[in-house]
Amino acid sequence: MDEIRIGVAGLGPRAVGTWIPMLQRIPGFRVTALCDPIAPLLDRARAQLSFPSSVRTYQAYDELLGDPRVDAIALTVRTARQGDLAAIALEAGKHVHAEVPAAHAIQDCWRIVLAVERTGRIYQLAEQTRYWGFVEAWRSLVASGRLGRITLCEGQYFHHYVAGMFQDPHTGDLLGPDALAAHPDARPTWAQLMPPIHYLPHELSPMLRVLDDRVTQVVAMSTDAPSAAHPALAQPDMQVALMRTRKGILLRMAASFAQPHPDGNWHWYQVLGTGGRVEWSRGAGDRPKLWLADEQLADLADADWRYERTDAPSEARGSGHGDADYYTHVAFRDAVLAGRQPEFDVYQAMDTAAPAVLAAESIARGSELLTVPDFRPHPGRQEGEGP
Repeated sequence: MDEIRIGVAGLGPRAVGTWIPMLQRIPGFRVTALCDPIAPLLDRARAQLSFPSSVRTYQAYDELLGDPRVDAIALTVRTARQGDLAAIALEAGKHVHAEVPAAHAIQDCWRIVLAVERTGRIYQLAEQTRYWGFVEAWRSLVASGRLGRITLCEGQYFHHYVAGMFQDPHTGDLLGPDALAAHPDARPTWAQLMPPIHYLPHELSPMLRVLDDRVTQVVAMSTDAPSAAHPALAQPDMQVALMRTRKGILLRMAASFAQPHPDGNWHWYQVLGTGGRVEWSRGAGDRPKLWLADEQLADLADADWRYERTDAPSEARGSGHGDADYYTHVAFRDAVLAGRQPEFDVYQAMDTAAPAVLAAESIARGSELLTVPDFRPHPGRQEGEGP
């Protein structure tokens, strides 16, 4: 195989604005099918294709999976069934490159893992923040021991996404609560239906890469629903999780889609250790910070870390999310063409999903402390065996 024939399922803004252009730009991919139940979205996606006449379109997912001209699925949906749809595709013999989060239920996490183990198909979560330049720099600092023993890691995803909380089922247009009077058939989208804490992969993935670790315990709390900032939204304004890792590090992770927040400044991270501290910038006029206990630094010093990597190839420039989208597609392509699992494998993908799912479960149980499963095979579970 020298190219991957890929079908794109779920044709919202991410698929049309980023995925389809990148899949046509990066060598090794050929888009052969599109799928979405909303016909106007199929039309918009077709308009992005270089050779639309060679691409089949489907409104039913099972028909897409039955297409022999499709080797892999680009799963760019936003739904409670994300994990279920990924598992169905793997079980049907398709490789899967999936948008975050990997799943919204622990049983779907297990189903994806078992499908990969039993079929040998490739699953990659398209979590791009783990490829950012500053993440690689922080990972090196931690691995070298310059930050000492890590004690606390923090991350937050405050994406003020009110304009995408509803969708017109006829046109596929995304809407805010102020447009509901003109669109009486509008339905809540994933951003309102799913707990905001489920969307921690963009914080967990890069920080777990920095720490080379996984979460073992989680407890969480939430503000009340509906939103106080936007009463038409059924979602709480803020959810916060406290976690403990296998290495004994504490993580504080927060997520919100309704909390008013400066546009574009969606992510923030901090890592503290017994030998130093690193912190991401807090706003457009701020810079990342570094403090090392043994370097005669009296206070936090500015550092010029960025999302963009200094070692990025020219092909990565402009790919999206600080040039990081390029790396997710190339990693998936290389794994499929080589017939091997990616470096960011299915187990690490579930390490980003399961703690977030269980954080929401902890909230539902009155902030009960919950244990996060390790999805890797071990003496009590052979590869391909259910838990």
